[in-house]
Amino acid sequence: MAARQVVSVFADSGKASDATVALPAVLTAPIRPDIVQFVHTNMAKNKRQAYAVSTKAGEQTSAESWGTGRAVARIPRVNGSGTHRAGQAAFGNMCRGGRMFAPNKVWRKWHRITNVNQKRYATVSALAASALPSLVMARGHRIEQIEEVPLVVSNEVEKITKTKQAVALLKSLEAYADVAKVSNSRKLRAGKGKLRNRRHRQRRGPLVIYNEDNGVSRAFRNLPGVEVVNVRRLNLLQLAPGGHVGRFIIWTQGAFEQLDDIYGTYEKASALKKGYVLPANVISNPDVTRLINSTEIQSVVRPAGSKTQKRPFTQKKNPLRNQGVMNRLNPYAQVLRRAEILAQEKRAAGKVAKVQKKKGANTAASAKFLETLHSA
Repeated sequence: MAARQVVSVFADSGKASDATVALPAVLTAPIRPDIVQFVHTNMAKNKRQAYAVSTKAGEQTSAESWGTGRAVARIPRVNGSGTHRAGQAAFGNMCRGGRMFAPNKVWRKWHRITNVNQKRYATVSALAASALPSLVMARGHRIEQIEEVPLVVSNEVEKITKTKQAVALLKSLEAYADVAKVSNSRKLRAGKGKLRNRRHRQRRGPLVIYNEDNGVSRAFRNLPGVEVVNVRRLNLLQLAPGGHVGRFIIWTQGAFEQLDDIYGTYEKASALKKGYVLPANVISNPDVTRLINSTEIQSVVRPAGSKTQKRPFTQKKNPLRNQGVMNRLNPYAQVLRRAEILAQEKRAAGKVAKVQKKKGANTAASAKFLETLHSA
């Protein structure tokens, strides 16, 4: 969020004038790179032209399958004899001279419809990001020497008609380094685009936003990387090229003052977009560290616990084999186990008594038998 409430206005000489303008509410809107990326992806698809291969490509031959029984694949084969072509496989995407797999059709879904509110959210996010020097520099713009961001110049700039005047203005504002960066980045494109009127590729430079075109578009149009747009015709493809927020923007004073009417504020709705209000911030102060360490929050939170760390996992133990684990899961298991042990001991004692009784009876019978045998 931009913190300043007023922004300085620079004269066409590059010096800061006494005039200031209030910071528009749109420049304090929440910055949502995810929405910007999504909307940019959809909008960038709307300039595409349909392309397709010929519907007859790869199938302009007389061929039919030989069927089964000839120890060859059942792919269609060219009719005739006496030439190399005869008997060759045809039509399939794996065949020489055959059609491609799933040929491109012109009725593919080339364009995308995006919700109006999503497009507006992406636009205001891109505008808000352009007011933060850190995001503008992160995008690669050379604004180290700029005195203030956002950069607002007087309305006299809208009357410039010559490119040399535009260059002089950018140099006086210390913004020409960004144009030089674009000029130095011009490279030959890799691939077939060189043959298709896209021979070179280069970076993006400043975006000049004006209120009334009194020649300003003619003055800046021949500078490499510099784009010019009316404040009522802002386009996300220019505000966030590639879906990356933080475009370096040079505003004219009239355009800067129009932003509150176009997008509204947090107190009133937009005057030009029916019923539109700026998206609210989920959190008013994004400095979470400062919030957590504030006196208000620290006074009500519990004191920090011990620094002993619990093991992230414990060994898995089988309750059927480990009685301690079983007792934690089922406290009554201990009672059952004790009863089982007592019953087992009782059974064992009964078996011993039975054996002793039987053994005593057998001994008496044996003694009587021996006595009878000896008396005979």
